[in-house]
Amino acid sequence: MTGTITEAGRPRPDPGRPTPAPPDTSGPPARARHTARWIGVGVLVVAAGLIAVLATRPPAAQVVYSPLVGKQAPPLRGTTVTGASFALPAHPGHYVVVNFFASWCTPCQEEGPALVSFAFQQQRAGGASMVSVVFDDTTSAARSYQATLGATWPTLADPSGVLAYEYGVGQPPSTFVIAPNGRVVAAIVGTVTASELDGLILRAEASHP
Repeated sequence: MTGTITEAGRPRPDPGRPTPAPPDTSGPPARARHTARWIGVGVLVVAAGLIAVLATRPPAAQVVYSPLVGKQAPPLRGTTVTGASFALPAHPGHYVVVNFFASWCTPCQEEGPALVSFAFQQQRAGGASMVSVVFDDTTSAARSYQATLGATWPTLADPSGVLAYEYGVGQPPSTFVIAPNGRVVAAIVGTVTASELDGLILRAEASHP
């Protein structure tokens, strides 16, 4: 017999048997633990979604170091995608934006409308002009892309990659701002907006009035 009946009708513990420990109530209740677990899962889902958005977002423009900045721009001449000859003067007399692009390049497609807007605004104001250079793309694909975009400025074919090499371009889109005296004043990698180009030109004008 492991115990006797007390006067209240409850079993008296056997002195030789260890008394069970009371339940641990120091931790969070089961419902709170369950809620915390789902909150943690939700945070992970939101974080994963943010990473996915950032991974698919086109790279923003970055003004980068280039050994060309401050120096005379390499000659920019050749045949356009429409078969015309083009040569940028050594001293163009106005700002020129040179954009290396490819029809298959998603960031190029993202910035295309901004370049059209910039070129239109500058043309109306008698300001900067645009020149594009095809990077690692066929002439026909680049010509079709520019026509669809509505780009009316000169677009140079570069089948041998000579122009890309001379400008140190490793990926599209890459953009260079050339001052009226023919010197490179900025180099940009990634998608660029019309306002960013305007800002670069204004800063260059302020630095070299």
